[in-house]
Amino acid sequence: MREVSIVSIGQIPVEKKSSLNLRSMGASAIANALANIDPEQVDAVFAGNMLSDELQGQKHLSALIADTAGLRGIEALDVNAAMASGAASLRMAYLAVASGEADLAVAVGVEKMSDGVPTAALAKALDAENDVADGATMISKNADLLRQYLKHFDVPEDAMENFAVNAHRNAKNNPNALFFGKSVTPRMVRKSRIVHHPLKLMDCSPISDGAAAVVLAPTQDARAFSDKTIRILASSVATDRFSLNQRKNPLWLEGAYLSSQKAFRQANVNLNDLSLFEVHDAFSIMACLQLEAVGFSKPGEGWQLAKENKIRLNGKIPISTFGGLKARGHPIGASGLYQAAEIYLQLTQQADKNQIKRPKVAMMQSIGGAATTVISHIFGN
Repeated sequence: MREVSIVSIGQIPVEKKSSLNLRSMGASAIANALANIDPEQVDAVFAGNMLSDELQGQKHLSALIADTAGLRGIEALDVNAAMASGAASLRMAYLAVASGEADLAVAVGVEKMSDGVPTAALAKALDAENDVADGATMISKNADLLRQYLKHFDVPEDAMENFAVNAHRNAKNNPNALFFGKSVTPRMVRKSRIVHHPLKLMDCSPISDGAAAVVLAPTQDARAFSDKTIRILASSVATDRFSLNQRKNPLWLEGAYLSSQKAFRQANVNLNDLSLFEVHDAFSIMACLQLEAVGFSKPGEGWQLAKENKIRLNGKIPISTFGGLKARGHPIGASGLYQAAEIYLQLTQQADKNQIKRPKVAMMQSIGGAATTVISHIFGN
């Protein structure tokens, strides 16, 4: 297997409702990523998306986006891993380049969630027979996790508030974020309305539209495409029991633990080597549980990392450095590619006001379903 590097990225701003259609959003992200690269050199496109057939009545999206982007005659495949679809497309592009099947591959993620009401479609990532049939949604399942966490570990109800505050603090300086330029205080989080007890509105990521892309090449050729490149040190996937009700301990994310351990072994790094960690903070409780599963705190103590400001840009383990899913926005199929693009900016010292001091190694995790599928990537400069 060849070593693989990211040589370029492309993003469009996350919006509540984009004026572009789905194919144009994906093509725009690819065009931005290929601004300084000859499109004729691209061998493959892998598109991450979850909801296009539900909300736009569109399947076969990767070929449609490739055609719209002017990338004709190449391999173009759809990738779907529910909410982790963006990271899954990154993994497929990584494997294509690492194996030698492609010399230049594009991973693109796109989602236009404003076309309809996505709640029911998102619930299809749960067990249709044992969860959805009883009225479960992604919101209700994460509310259940938060309720269990607060009770089991006897922590205060406002324990998670600093996850949202931190995310919005970082999104404020990210021009691609849905909440760019907007401040959020702890009081605003505490006073936000209950969406499903005890889950508050500010504990949840927003419905949004967006697209992002990254371009991958063999590391040995990376400098031919750009003088700013980062290596993909590891790519791994692990799963847990499909339903939360089937797990011995729902408050322990086994998929996140296993995926991270695989990635650490592949990259030959450990927790102390990580300069930042882009979590899948679709809900504050999920960010907390990921920090615990990966090993940054003991079970029941992940919230204290937020409370003690250890997740800030200058903290022990910075997370959501450009706003995360919570405040940059969570256009489902694109979120993993936004994470990868943001890590690229951090490791190449292009993060502007959100720049972490001398980052060397970064990790991202993307979650599909109720932490059923977890995809981890580790990057180095």
